[in-house]
Amino acid sequence: MDGAPTQWMGEFDMHHEDRNGLSAALLPGAVWRKSSFSGHQGNCVEVAELESGEVAVRNSRFPTGPALVFTPAEWTAFVGGVEQGEFPA
Repeated sequence: MDGAPTQWMGEFDMHHEDRNGLSAALLPGAVWRKSSFSGHQGNCVEVAELESGEVAVRNSRFPTGPALVFTPAEWTAFVGGVEQGEFPA
């Protein structure tokens, strides 16, 4: 397989790592919401919990642009790091 997603019965069959960089519009079941940490000047990050339990992140200015997809463990570690101040502004 060349790493490209394959389509089967209208849904994408792909591994976690194959989803990173995929158009956010192609993530099945994604319901996007603006992050509470987003800026007030239009610099918004949107997140969506996927049916798989993974969490996707996209730039609200480019809703069909690339998305990053995180496993539940990766997302928990990231949120924990934010809460502990590991990523200074």
